[in-house]
Amino acid sequence: SLIKPGSKPPTTPVKLKKVSTFQEFESKTSDAWDLGDDDDELLAIAAENLNTEVVMETAHKVIQNHSKLQEQHKFQEEHPQEEKQLESAELTSIASGDNRLVKSVSEGHTSSSSDNASENSSMQRSQSLPQASTPPLVSGMADYNTSVTPALTEREASRLDKFKQLLAGPNTDLEELRKLSWSGIPKQVRPIAWKLLSGYLPANVDRRDSTLKRKRKEYFVFVEQYYDSRNDENHQDTYRQIHIDIPRMSPEVLRLQPKVTEIFERILFIWAIRHPASGYVQGINDLVTPFFVVFVCEYIEEEEVENFDVSSLPEEVLQNIEADSYWCMSKLLDGIQDNYTFAQPGIQKKVKMLEELVSRIDEQVHRHLDQHEVKYLQFAFRWMNNLLMREVPLRCTIRLWDTYQSEPEGFSHFHLYVCAAFLVRWRKEILEEKDFQELLIFLQNLPTVHWGNEEISVLLAEAYRLKFAFADAPNHYKK
Repeated sequence: SLIKPGSKPPTTPVKLKKVSTFQEFESKTSDAWDLGDDDDELLAIAAENLNTEVVMETAHKVIQNHSKLQEQHKFQEEHPQEEKQLESAELTSIASGDNRLVKSVSEGHTSSSSDNASENSSMQRSQSLPQASTPPLVSGMADYNTSVTPALTEREASRLDKFKQLLAGPNTDLEELRKLSWSGIPKQVRPIAWKLLSGYLPANVDRRDSTLKRKRKEYFVFVEQYYDSRNDENHQDTYRQIHIDIPRMSPEVLRLQPKVTEIFERILFIWAIRHPASGYVQGINDLVTPFFVVFVCEYIEEEEVENFDVSSLPEEVLQNIEADSYWCMSKLLDGIQDNYTFAQPGIQKKVKMLEELVSRIDEQVHRHLDQHEVKYLQFAFRWMNNLLMREVPLRCTIRLWDTYQSEPEGFSHFHLYVCAAFLVRWRKEILEEKDFQELLIFLQNLPTVHWGNEEISVLLAEAYRLKFAFADAPNHYKK
């Protein structure tokens, strides 16, 4: 059993009294910030009027724990014999499904915990991590071990049950859904959760079927009305650019399927025609992919989506996936359309804001980039234009989007803090590079191929800390 020994610490109540010390805050929230515990109350904590130092200190624990983990992994790599001995003695089972960290012992987060207890806790946590080879590119559905469908851990089953109960009611409480989704959505309910969080589906259960039928029909009316005009002289440039960009999609296997190419071309062309203020801009093509992959999973049993032949699905199912992807992508773009209008002013502004933010949170990194004449636009433009999709594996993007769709202005405002945390995450490597070209090559090819939910959880925790510290303090935001 993976149940923690001893009594369970108190979970965060719906109403928290104002707390002024870290010890009080910690006792209220238990392990809400910890990767392996139930952190569903994170947004409730955020709503409280907490002292900034309290929140920042709490968030730092996530980062510190991760650092210890990394040191443990490095030790295991350098001492494989010791690692085998550890594995043979391991009593915990590995995480599965959404690849969240599983813990078998208490973290000992109270103020009376000794250093040795902390080290032992870190050791046990690292033993609970999946020991797997390179994960597949599209494993947002099954992050590491995808050869068989693994059984849910007790924690995963509990979280899934919470989602199912919330979604089963006659009217889904969207605020509760956002709170629950912030720390990740189980694969089984992700399609319906994304449709609700994006605003595509109504909260009322009785209205959902009629809404889906109406919106799907409306999309294919657009297709019938506009798609034949793709070869018209005034639309040729748009269609040609889409046709060029589709092969650049990620993941590689999906983009090689003719049926997928056909669907993406229709979605992107219809969106461009119906949004003449921006039209089609490079990068928008990437934003279809997460929706498409998640909605495909609604209709298939296979864990490895990247190896699934999409054309084997019935035509009606493919049409549903196509229409749903179009509408959800449209909802997303409604909130960031100034990223894609002429001269892309939204992205220019966000890159400038990122530069100002990094100069405040890590002046050494900022100064190092400046000294070597590396401009933020040279690497961060793509981060904003493609929402980090070219920087992390698709499984990580899908997990990020669980949180983005749970945050107010997640794809615009919160994404800025994620980018800042993402840049500072590589401070050691950045500071070691002393050459403009090497710096730029590194920043444009960051080593995230092995990333999974653990790294994304740490990134989101740090981004949340930054948001809390800077979002409502514009004087801290600019020099």
